[in-house]
Amino acid sequence: MDESPPEGEHTPELFRNVDGETLRRQVLEIISDVLADSDPQKAWAREQLLDLLATHMDDPEQALLHHLISTRNVPDSSHEDSPENSSEPAPAAMGKRMLLTAFQPIRQLPGGEVIGVEALARFVSHEGTSADVWFRGAAAMGLGPDLEIAALHLALAAAGEIPSHLFASFNLSPAACADPRVQALMLGGSVDPDRMVIEIMGDIADRELAALAAVLSPLRQHGVRLAVDGSGPAATSAKQILHLLPDIIKVDRDFLAGAVASGDRPAASPFVFALAEQTGATLSAEGIESREELAAVVELGIARGQGYLLGRPSVDPRDWAAWTGDTYRVEDHG
Repeated sequence: MDESPPEGEHTPELFRNVDGETLRRQVLEIISDVLADSDPQKAWAREQLLDLLATHMDDPEQALLHHLISTRNVPDSSHEDSPENSSEPAPAAMGKRMLLTAFQPIRQLPGGEVIGVEALARFVSHEGTSADVWFRGAAAMGLGPDLEIAALHLALAAAGEIPSHLFASFNLSPAACADPRVQALMLGGSVDPDRMVIEIMGDIADRELAALAAVLSPLRQHGVRLAVDGSGPAATSAKQILHLLPDIIKVDRDFLAGAVASGDRPAASPFVFALAEQTGATLSAEGIESREELAAVVELGIARGQGYLLGRPSVDPRDWAAWTGDTYRVEDHG
């Protein structure tokens, strides 16, 4: 059962992590976008938001929050043209209006300097539903690329605010990579292509491998780099890595757990190091949450890392700017 807290008592964790000025600017942009939509089928949504703004005249954040909660929980019989009864599900229909971009720092190891960031989608949601749930829901409806591209559009705009010497990594599925909008966005914006990394998200089917390499080729020729998963449930196979020749191979928390437990290279992924050496790819570890994991990563010679220990995701541009010159040296936290 979904129970909304009494008015004024609920502030989502996402909202609490953003300073007032940043949050107010982003919320007003989302509200403006909703009200500017001229689609007749969304008239009920615009009227609802206007009513909530009148009720919460001094608190547009609460007005937007209640609007999004109501939009996601409209009963099937309430509106003939509500998102639940249209051909466009709520995750895709509201994607551009519910999304914020968080960046998580990626550090050079063992020195600890921030050298890049990974863009992570965050949804303004009462339930705190993870982004993965939204993306899976959109994909199940055949609208996964639409939501991914909405997230990419916002992430590229936000990337214009990170320090210019940092690269930015963007998660895209093979299906989204094949969409021509991706190339137009990545080559037509203000962020230099050589500062961008596409991280392939999800499984790659062997039958799609040649087509994926072909659509990525123009981007890579302009300097965009490619990252793939080398461990975990969505690990790219050795055959696929040799075909795609990625610039970065990432290892996940399961890999780190094996490294900590064994004190050596995890037996489950022995090919990762050989493939990195063969292709010239840089190894990067994600999900580093403990000093033991960080020490294991450094001991294995992995050159880059990210995780809560090294920096939590943030939607605040002031945090992004503060990462310049910020270091986390292994020997200082041993």
